[in-house]
Amino acid sequence: MVQGTICNRLFAEGSIVPAARTIHDFKSALTSTTAPSVILLFGDIIILPELLGEAKKYNKRILVHLDLLGGIGKDKAGIKFLARMGVTGAITTKPQLVKYAREEGMIVIQRLFLMDSEALRSGIHLLHSCKPDAVEILPASVPASTIQELFKETGLPILAGGLIYTAEDAESALQKGIHAVSTSRRELWK
Repeated sequence: MVQGTICNRLFAEGSIVPAARTIHDFKSALTSTTAPSVILLFGDIIILPELLGEAKKYNKRILVHLDLLGGIGKDKAGIKFLARMGVTGAITTKPQLVKYAREEGMIVIQRLFLMDSEALRSGIHLLHSCKPDAVEILPASVPASTIQELFKETGLPILAGGLIYTAEDAESALQKGIHAVSTSRRELWK
C-alpha cells in the first residue's frame, strides 16, 4: 500500500515525531526517539549540511520545514538547491513548494491549518491539486469526523501537530485515526 510505504519512510504508524525548534532539541531528538524522522523547525542553509550529516549518523530522515528555513529562496531554484544538498523530505504550507519538491524527488508533507469546515473543504481541494505524499494538520485536537473525512477524500497519511501537551493528548489524536503525531515537547519523544 502506498500510504503504508510513505508512512514507514516518514514516521512509524502511531509514533511521536519530534519537531525540533533549536539545535539542542535536534540533538536530543536524534537520540531520544525511535521515530525515523525529525522535523526541523529552525535553521538555515549554513547549518543544514551539518544537521543532515548528524541525522545520517543516527539513520534519521530530516523533514525540513521549508517555510522556516532561512537563507534560501522559496522558489524552484531554492528547492532544487536543497535537493542537491541531500534534503529528501520537506513540510510546507505553500502548494507551489510541494510541486517543486515533488519534481525534485523529495517526500513532501502539505501542512494545513484546520480552523473550520471551510478550511477543511479548501484543504481537500488543495491536496487534490498539489498531490503531496502526506498531510500534516494543525491543531491535532480536531474532531475524529474531520480526520475521517480528510482521509476518505484524500487517502493520504495524516500527521497531526499543535496543542499536544501531554501523552494523553497524543494518544487521543492517534485514536481518532491520525497516523502519527508531531510535537516539540521533548518529554513526549520517548
